[in-house]
Amino acid sequence: MTTVARATQVVVVTGLSGAGKSTALAALEDLGFHAIENVPPAVITQAIEACEGAGVKDIALGFGGSVGAFLDGAPDVLASVERGGHRKVTIVFLDASDDVVARRFNETRRPHPEAQRTKAAHLAGVLESVALERERLGPLRAMATLVIDTSALRVHDLRKRIFTLLKPDHDDLHRMQVRVMSFGFKVGLPHDADLVFDVRFIDNPHFVPELRPLTGEDPPVRDYVLAAEGTRQLLDKLGDLLAFLVPRYEEEGKSYVTVAIGCTGGQHRSVAIANAVAESLRVELARRAATTEVVVFHRDARPHVSRRDAGHRDPPEGGAKAQVGA
Repeated sequence: MTTVARATQVVVVTGLSGAGKSTALAALEDLGFHAIENVPPAVITQAIEACEGAGVKDIALGFGGSVGAFLDGAPDVLASVERGGHRKVTIVFLDASDDVVARRFNETRRPHPEAQRTKAAHLAGVLESVALERERLGPLRAMATLVIDTSALRVHDLRKRIFTLLKPDHDDLHRMQVRVMSFGFKVGLPHDADLVFDVRFIDNPHFVPELRPLTGEDPPVRDYVLAAEGTRQLLDKLGDLLAFLVPRYEEEGKSYVTVAIGCTGGQHRSVAIANAVAESLRVELARRAATTEVVVFHRDARPHVSRRDAGHRDPPEGGAKAQVGA
């Protein structure tokens, strides 16, 4: 069976200065695009060919009004980029109202690129620079595949808009990752955790001699923890919470979320619960046909020890739980 090579996707991001080009390019990078900003027009085609030669099939080009030569020859340059249909070219033009652009420049206290480019001392302020840039960008705006008005958009809103418009062709490139981490409170809270849950209320296998040298990865410890009072209710409630939160985090444009589950030492309870939470979340996401990736990381657990290596003995009649002293 012959495999048809996927066409190179080139997204050209342009528009008014202050309308959000840097944010849009960053969002495209998160989608797996290789971003190139303000490349001289004479070497655009060579830059794309160099990327293709390195196996890069998704390229984002950023252009502002300060690149005058690109604006003058935009139709010819973009036609050469498409290369007879072997590349898919999308032009995204970012716009915003004059007042909003002026406010953004006043807040950052940066000079407008148009005033710097023309060295036009006669320009009285940002609004005049915006008007001149808007006029120069007119032909490029007319060629745009997508026009996005960012006047009322926050940074996260613009990222979400870019994801919504361009992600369908790149579901294999951008998947939010949920990291479910176990840890021990006595070692310290994980600094990169977005959500932290304390499971120290569950009976501690550390006080069961035959379970102490094992970890929550071992079936005897796992079964002990999952059978403890309150564990089932905890897993049900955490499952409901994560099923509610994870899709909303992904819609917001998050690339990853870390869910930290802690017990005293990070050996038994947190490990077993983290594994159970991750498995439950995988099942729920698969049911929804979501592409979110779920991984598990046990920060403080000892390397896995087999029951034989730990000198395991079958618990005495009456079960291990009867020996718990705390």
